[in-house]
Amino acid sequence: MATDTKIAAPVLISTNPATGETVGTYSCTSVDEVHEAVDIARRAQPAWAALGVQKRVAIIRRFRKLLNQQAGEVAELITREAGKPIPEAMGAEILVVQDAAEFVARHAAEILQPQPVPHSNPAMKTKRGTLHHEPHGVIGIISPWNYPFSIPSTETLAALVLGNAVVLKPSELTPACALKLQSLLHEAGVPKEIMQVVLGEGPVGAALIDSKIDKIIFTGSVATGRRVSVAAAQKLLPCVLELGGKDPFIVFDDADLDVASSGAVWGAFMNAGQTCLSVERCYVQRSVFEKFVNMCVKKAQALKVGDGFDRDTDVGPMIDTRQLRIVESQVADALDKGAKVLTGGERLTQLGPNFYAPTVLTNVTPDMKLMREETFGPLLPVIPFDTDEQAISMANESEFGLAASVWTNSRSRGEAVAGKIEAGTVMVNDAISGFGICEAPHGGFKASGIGRTHGLLGMQEMVRVRYVDVDRVVMKKPWWYGYKGMYREQIHGFADMMFGHSPAKRIKGALNSTKILTRPKL
Repeated sequence: MATDTKIAAPVLISTNPATGETVGTYSCTSVDEVHEAVDIARRAQPAWAALGVQKRVAIIRRFRKLLNQQAGEVAELITREAGKPIPEAMGAEILVVQDAAEFVARHAAEILQPQPVPHSNPAMKTKRGTLHHEPHGVIGIISPWNYPFSIPSTETLAALVLGNAVVLKPSELTPACALKLQSLLHEAGVPKEIMQVVLGEGPVGAALIDSKIDKIIFTGSVATGRRVSVAAAQKLLPCVLELGGKDPFIVFDDADLDVASSGAVWGAFMNAGQTCLSVERCYVQRSVFEKFVNMCVKKAQALKVGDGFDRDTDVGPMIDTRQLRIVESQVADALDKGAKVLTGGERLTQLGPNFYAPTVLTNVTPDMKLMREETFGPLLPVIPFDTDEQAISMANESEFGLAASVWTNSRSRGEAVAGKIEAGTVMVNDAISGFGICEAPHGGFKASGIGRTHGLLGMQEMVRVRYVDVDRVVMKKPWWYGYKGMYREQIHGFADMMFGHSPAKRIKGALNSTKILTRPKL
């Protein structure tokens, strides 16, 4: 077992990435216990669904109130376990969760409301069709370490309010945040059987997928996501996969460079670059390239790297040295191929083993690892472009398609370019914060995933749909057996009546189909 992880089987040891101090020691869940947890959830879920949406909404709102009351305590736990500065723990995690809680509470009844399905076919006019939405049953959630509170919370809240039970497997690096979420939900009134947390490394996640869950929601790397997809496919288990990104950041010559450079620096370095929506490829129009880069370098150098509890800290530590080594490997590869580091590019060992300086690079080429592979670290590689078409082509030259941003003072230009970017979210004159918009769906194109979380689309992922058709006239149907005689011509005439290419053909079809209702049937 690697020495630079937080794992020590058969327990998880959660440590503060800034100091190395132990946050907590937690027993791992065995494979049998995972299956038992799912079985318990399955037995309890029908009663939770039968409780009614308004009572579940009241519980979710109690959770939101409790979180607001304990926001400072929860923010400190997030910073202690994940390293990010307190303002990021509060803004990108706790505030997002409170907003999401109110959103799902407000829209739960709407999602579950039966929807009439009008029928246009004359032969079906005696029928009344209705779509009914109901919980899947037990939702398995596998969540990552980079947003250890907001990601599992937003997904869990949507699942619970719609009547599902949840079994959550958090990252082995951040178990304490998941357990705090569980504690708050139980305190709010969610039954213990309905929201459970299982702890451990990969085998625990595999056991969850192999159990009798009804759907899996996974957030993590593309490599692991592919394995989850294969395992789910063996069972025909529905899944939502929110995977990696390599988000492009396009700066046009008419952009406000002060605003855009601040956006690039924040987008690349917030949470030490450990965000699926991080700015990882920056493309700048050549006429403003040098000015923009100089502004980014100056702003990056002004950032204070340090412990997330320090009031002056802008950038905290990376989660562990394994992740830091990936960043070092990408920088080394880029330097070997001719890239130039303008600032940063090194560990800050005087602060601790997991700190890396915010880094701006130029002379970057598309073949470098830091332009092809997800970084998840504080790197900002910048490349010039000449035309709008070239920028769009470069942005789309990736297996990923999670998000992107376009920077321009022309709204029409921004929207036109946004419509050509192959990504699930494209922001104009902002980056990353789409994740924090509770109404906005979150998910990507291509290798960045399948399905959506957040917003109404994310809520719809938590229900299955049943179509119910009620015939208001009890009679033998014109299309039932009794095919002999003129039925062939009659059914052909009915099709012509509905879809004939001319009025004459439709009239002739109507005449040919008149006896279809009275023909002999079996």
